[in-house]
Amino acid sequence: MRTLIKNGYLVDPANQVQAYLNLVLENGKVTAVTEDEPEADQVIDAKGKVVAPGFIDIHMHEDPVKDGKIEFCIFDAMLRMGVTTAVGGNCGINVYDPIKYLDMVEKDGAPVNVMLFAGHQYFRETAGAMDKYAPVTKEQQKHMKKGLEKALEAGCVGISYGLRYVPGTGREEFLDTASCCEKEHRLISAHVRDDEDRVFGAVAEVAEAGKLYNIPVQVSHIGSMGGFGQMKQLLRQVDGYRMNGIDIACDCYPYFAFSTRIGATTYDDGWLERYHCDYSACQLTEGKYKGQRCTAETFAEMRRDFPECLTVCYVMDEKDIRMAFADPGVMVGSDGLIDNGHGHPRAAGTFPRFLAEFIRKGDISLYDGIEKMTAVPAKRLGLSHKGRLNVGADADVVIFDLEKIKDGATFDDPMIPPTGIDYVFIGGEIAAKDCKIVKGNLGTALRTLS
Repeated sequence: MRTLIKNGYLVDPANQVQAYLNLVLENGKVTAVTEDEPEADQVIDAKGKVVAPGFIDIHMHEDPVKDGKIEFCIFDAMLRMGVTTAVGGNCGINVYDPIKYLDMVEKDGAPVNVMLFAGHQYFRETAGAMDKYAPVTKEQQKHMKKGLEKALEAGCVGISYGLRYVPGTGREEFLDTASCCEKEHRLISAHVRDDEDRVFGAVAEVAEAGKLYNIPVQVSHIGSMGGFGQMKQLLRQVDGYRMNGIDIACDCYPYFAFSTRIGATTYDDGWLERYHCDYSACQLTEGKYKGQRCTAETFAEMRRDFPECLTVCYVMDEKDIRMAFADPGVMVGSDGLIDNGHGHPRAAGTFPRFLAEFIRKGDISLYDGIEKMTAVPAKRLGLSHKGRLNVGADADVVIFDLEKIKDGATFDDPMIPPTGIDYVFIGGEIAAKDCKIVKGNLGTALRTLS
């Protein structure tokens, strides 16, 4: 199948291009970029639309596995909002053995291309260290490192950490496991150990690993770690590391409320004082009090009886989030996490919302915004054929109307699809049209191999 996409406004920051040019897609690749209109089996008229590389979500949480099969939900949401490559296994968490997960995606396909981090917490628990507040034994540490090394050899892009969620992880454990990335110069991604006014020391901790092993460091969802009045100082801190030779970058989602499970250490004693709020800042997204703001009584009950319940916490500073996205070292990542259709709207709305609320309203240029969703994460992940539309690149393409694109997902209904995205191509085939899935198995596993 040869496809011609004509009359669109092509925005490709990886190649420093924004121009009216036509694309030809064939055999999974971009085969021509031209002002001409060559013959094709399929012609898409993109007049008045933006044609961009498929979006890359560098930070999301993959779908669960049941009876040996992946139960697609969030990957469907990714595709509907223009994402063609999604990176799971973040915050130290894998839902399943990541090697087997990639094998399943490779065998059966997926709605989008899938990369995975090897999650520190997953391998910590696999080694028998089930108490998140306790340090590991030497034998557990050895077992954990062996598992992480095996996952990296099988193609995981790096190691992710949820240091906030596993406070028993000491400096020695963190640095020793991070050393697994040194040999092949793999990436570490971290939900850092602390937030609010204590975020600076937490970021310094992960930057130390970058310096010690000369490996790239990704600070996850910077808005939910330093988006409480700390952003200006935090960005300056990260810039300082970068100027002194540490390869460090950040991602952020375009919302002003975070989400985590009510049993997470985020809600350990002291959280009300840390975020300068009361219980009503926390909204329950599932369970018997779904949609309700917490009281002291319902918070205690749900934390005790349903610790896996996802919550939304309305405590982030909008000015800080806008400041983060204005920084060239911050890319877009959804941090999407969905349980049976419940959760935060970022899982289904991040990329359209970023285009509508930050780009269309003029906070960020179209070129710079698309760069944060395509070329920058592609380079970060070592994806030399994605996040770009030059001849020879993978034919992952999104076509959207900048004047109409809008997120549909809300805090009450987080899975409503967006509007304004005409087509999403994966490997040169139409995967989604008008925010509806046409073919949901075009994605494959992406592995980082030496």
